[in-house]
Formats: sequence, structure tokens, C-alpha cells
Amino acid sequence: MFEKEYDIIVVGGGHSGAEASLAAARMGSSVLLITMNLNTIAQMSCNPAMGGIAKGQIIREIDALGGGSGIISDLSAIQFRMLNKSKGPAMWSPRVQSDRNMFSKLWRETLEKTDKLDFYQESVVELLIIKNKISGVITSLGSRIHSKAVILTNGTFLNGLIHIGEKNFSGGRAGESSSRGLTSNLEALGFVSGRMKTGTPPRVDGRSLNYHLMEIQEGDNEPSKFSFLESHVLKSQKACHITYTSSDVHDILRTGFDRSPMFNGRIKSTGPRYCPSIEDKINRFEDRDRHQIFVEPEGWSTIEVYVNGFSTSLPEEIQYQALKKIKGFEQVKLFRPGYAIEYDYFPPTQLKYNLETKIIDNLFFAGQINGTTGYEEAAAQGLMAGINAHLKITDESPFILKRDQAYIGVLIDDLITKGTEEPYRMFTSRAEYRTLLRQDNADIRLTPLSFSLGLASEERLRLVKSKLRDTKKLINFLTTQSVTPDEINNILEKKKSSPMKQSNKINRVLSRPNITIKSLKGLSKISKYLKEEKITESSIEQAEIEIKYSGYIEKEKQNAKKLSKLEEIKIPKGFNYNNLSSLSSEAKEKLNTINPKDLSQASRISGIKPSDISALLVKMGR
Repeated sequence: MFEKEYDIIVVGGGHSGAEASLAAARMGSSVLLITMNLNTIAQMSCNPAMGGIAKGQIIREIDALGGGSGIISDLSAIQFRMLNKSKGPAMWSPRVQSDRNMFSKLWRETLEKTDKLDFYQESVVELLIIKNKISGVITSLGSRIHSKAVILTNGTFLNGLIHIGEKNFSGGRAGESSSRGLTSNLEALGFVSGRMKTGTPPRVDGRSLNYHLMEIQEGDNEPSKFSFLESHVLKSQKACHITYTSSDVHDILRTGFDRSPMFNGRIKSTGPRYCPSIEDKINRFEDRDRHQIFVEPEGWSTIEVYVNGFSTSLPEEIQYQALKKIKGFEQVKLFRPGYAIEYDYFPPTQLKYNLETKIIDNLFFAGQINGTTGYEEAAAQGLMAGINAHLKITDESPFILKRDQAYIGVLIDDLITKGTEEPYRMFTSRAEYRTLLRQDNADIRLTPLSFSLGLASEERLRLVKSKLRDTKKLINFLTTQSVTPDEINNILEKKKSSPMKQSNKINRVLSRPNITIKSLKGLSKISKYLKEEKITESSIEQAEIEIKYSGYIEKEKQNAKKLSKLEEIKIPKGFNYNNLSSLSSEAKEKLNTINPKDLSQASRISGIKPSDISALLVKMGR
């Protein structure tokens, strides 16, 4: 059945495995995707949404690199919102509410239409290793399938254990069995593993809810999209709603705390700090008498509703009683209760920057196996693992994104250099160059790099070049053309901006708060130019941001250049830090464990002090 050797085997069909399979196959590798259930490829196990704060930037980057998550999010969207629009553009984050079933269906169709990609429904229990190099996998039925590289994207399935109140049972997701055998196999090879925990809220019958008692949350009036290609734009949208817990809800939930696996010691692993369960929120924030609940529809044609903000592992009868006390939920019917799940992960400091393991050649880890949480973080790692697995087996240089190039670069650098002891989630605050890493310019930053790999299409590159050309033309027009007080003061008055007393260049006017190119379209010379030159909305947005925030952008570029000087100072392979008496014991231990490739990476390792870097600089003769 498996006589031929595949180039790459991808284990797991979640968001990470889907992106890894797609990228590797599109780059020319023969790929076998092995998953325990072919009907749940790229399933949204938790909330039916993609994007959000910093996560939306990641999806834009995945799309710019030629991945599938952006396009499929657009095609399956039921609502689009640009978050943080009242803040600066570095904080703008796109988010879509998705049709859960459509999202998974479109991913499977996309993968099935991809050449050189095969599928097999099975569970992998062991790896085939020859002289510290991967040579394939063994399945639960004993099949030995050979390959040049393997990417593990096991999600929450490795020894998964589901908790609901005092009950617990084996499972990788509600209604699906866990994966057993692989953790012990990896540990025998020398890998260190740990346990993490995540949770999900109950799902309810939307027909039983009284939406009139809730706050409505509509999508944007002019919805945008994720993909930089000319993909689907929403013509109609479904509303979400907001309601709140109350002191009555909290009192009911507290009656189940003695049976909560969170509090009675049955769950010993660490959960996500920034997405706590409802019982954890009540326990940690005792002074709060209510918490926000987002009521999110699961799709166009289903009555199922996701109760965002009510993640819990309390007994199901406690969940039900508490839900009935929430405004609008008085007659609620429960589809299924919330639950917590514990699973194995492998601290990501055991990986190289290309997501290949340090112990076994050509073995890659991606997604929640590395200690991350979220579809977007998983998809980004899968894409990078797929790219790098293909590059490794074709003897090409690894594809590594720096911290000033992409949020994906920040994500992987954080994992490799700092590790994580709790589920890692991306935030804009993690990126020191977030003004450079905006959602609007991901195509400019990354598509040329992806095109050089043979992943991004010529159509993508053509669109980027056109956008750059139009942006440059528009900036030149705005910086050379002037407006008189008579032309502009009426517009400034409407925007409550002080009037001009003399003529000024348009870009100077545009640098004022509340003044946008859209508000200046009343000027005939601007509207005429935009129409005649056919300047697209994306180029208009790009030009406006570059003009308004030029000072901040330039400052971050200079800071990135300073950092690159440390990157130029390479640390010799196998360097013995124990011979440096000026280094602290902690520094020696962490440097020997992570083996940074340069001083820039060394400086970002948790626990490494400036004095340690100074000692290394002296040793390197700098």
C-alpha cells in the first residue's frame, strides 16, 4: 500500500497540518497527510472565528506568503470587523466570524485539489529513525510508511484527557479519541515533554435565546477581507450579540467549585493566561460582579451558538443552571457542555529556527505540540514547517523570518529562545517593531520572499508591485501639490481642525489628526487624480499611513538596523560556554541548552543579562 517513499509526511490535519501540507506540496514535495479523522480537517475546535488582536496580522502574513487560511476565511466569513480602528494602524487587527462547517469543507476541498498530496486516515504511534534521522512513521495498524521528513502537528490529541466536573475521559476533542504512544516514543528518543490545558465553552440552541435582551454587535459597514488576492468580499453579514454574567450567575458557579477539576487538584497543567475559564475569572477577579459574554453564531445555516467568554469545566448541571441566569439565556437549551482538556506538548527550545528538532534530523514540530494556543499561531507554524521541510530535503537554505519582518518571526523567535510554560498567544505588545509589522503591508513585506521560494504566485507578486507603484505615485503627488486656505478650510472646519492661514503641501495637511485622504476627496485636484490614475483603496491606505506615521516608521527601521549588528556576530557551533568564568551559572545553562546562533538571539533568551552579552562580545573580539 505504501511502497513508495514520500518526501514529507504530515501528522495531524488541523490548521497547522493543513497549512504544512499545502505549502510543501505546492513547492513540489510529495506529501502524505495522516490524520485520525479526514472529516475534521482544519476544524475550528473552539470559537468559529479567525483573526483578532495580532492574530489578524498573522493571517494576513500567512496569506501574503501563499498560505490558505486567509482566502478560506474570506470565503467562509459571516461577519468582518477591523478591531482597534480608533487606535494607530499598528494596532488595527482584522477579524472574521466564520461558518464553522464551511471553513473545514473549503480547506478539505483546497487540499484535495492540490497536486502531489495524498491522504490517509490513521493514528501514528511511533517514528522510524535511522542514525538520528527520520525515515518515516509507524501507524496503530502497524503500517510502516517511509519519508524523507516528518512534520508533527498533533494539536491537543497527545494523551488528551477531557474534564467535565468530576468526570474525565480520554479524548483529543469532544467525540474524538486521543493519540497514544507517540509521546513515550519521543521521550525515549531524548525529548522532554510537558502538560498543558485549554478549555472550551458550552454550545447552545440559538432558537432558545432572547436576542432582544442583548446588545447587538454588527459587522463593519464596509467590510474588508483577509486575502490580498481579489477574493470574496461579504455582501451580507450575521450579527453577533453581547450579554453579561451577574452576581447570581457567579453564585451558582461557585456552588460547583468543589467539583471543579481546576480547583480540586485533578488538573495540574497550566492553562492559557489570557483566555481563562469563567470559574477562573470569578476566582481571580472577586471584585467584578459581571463578565462580558459574546454570543456568536456558528454559521449561515445552523442554529448552534458559541458562548464566547464562558469557557468552563464545571459539572454540566452547574453550567446549565448558571447559563439560565444570564440575560437573554433564560430559556436556553444546551447542545453540549463546555470542557477542559489536558494534553502533552514539547517545550519549543528543543527546536531550531526552521522548526526542525535539534535531536532528530528532518523531524519538525508545529502548532500546539510546541506549546502555543490559537488557530492562527498553529497555522503560521505549519506553513513555516512545510516550507522548511521541503527546503531541508532539497538541500536549500532554511526560510527564517526575523522579528522586524513578521509577527510569524516574533512568534517563532519567542518560542525558540524563551520557550513557554503556559499556552503561548500572540499579542501586538510582543512585537517591538509593530509599526513595521502592520496588517496592511504584510503583502509588501512577505510576498516577494515567498515568490522567490516558488510558493506565492505571479499574480500575487503582480498585485504587490502594482500596489507599491500606485502608493509611490500617490505619495509623490501629495508631497508636491499644495492647497490654499480657501480650498481646504471648509473641510478642516468640519473636522474641527484649526484653519490654515497660508498655502501648504497636502501631505502636511494629511499629517493632522482626524484628517484622512477620504476626507480630502472633496478637493477636486485630489478626487480627479485618484480617478484618473485609478488608485486602489489599498494604495490609498498605504500612502496615508506612510505619510502620517513616517517618523515612527523611520525610528523603528533604525532600531531594527541596530539589532542586525548583533545578528552579524555569529557564535561558533559547539561553543563551550562553561569555559567563560564571567558568565553566571544560569546563563551557561540556558546558552548551552538553546545554543543561539548569534549574539542577537542570545540577548533575547530569558535570564540572559547585558553583562553576559558583554562577556560574549569580549570573547568574540568585539
